[in-house]
Amino acid sequence: MSSQKTSRMEKKNINTPDETRKFDKGKVDISNVGGASIGRFKLDPGWKWSTSVKPLVKTDSCQQVHTVYVISGIMRVKMDDGAEQEFGPGDTGFIPAGHDAWVVGNESMTGVDFTGAKTYTQK
Repeated sequence: MSSQKTSRMEKKNINTPDETRKFDKGKVDISNVGGASIGRFKLDPGWKWSTSVKPLVKTDSCQQVHTVYVISGIMRVKMDDGAEQEFGPGDTGFIPAGHDAWVVGNESMTGVDFTGAKTYTQK
């Protein structure tokens, strides 16, 4: 008899999320599958972490680790050490804890976060 665990395939549609968290100028739809929490972010023009989310979590900078894929729009990220990078359509990226971020321009930013959604906007 094998001691290997069995698992089953799982499918969900992000258009019917398990949870939606709304915050100033944005929201994240969360789908929980296979032990992972995957989030689809929609951030509107004018969204900035330090003004839209910081008041909720009360940290000096975002302490989430994000592994992202950008579908549309542009987001700029500034690390606590001063390093900056823009992420746009088709970009994938890894963003360590300790950053601020904001939407660039007049288009909403939509993206998928594979690692930071589970506790995003929570203390």
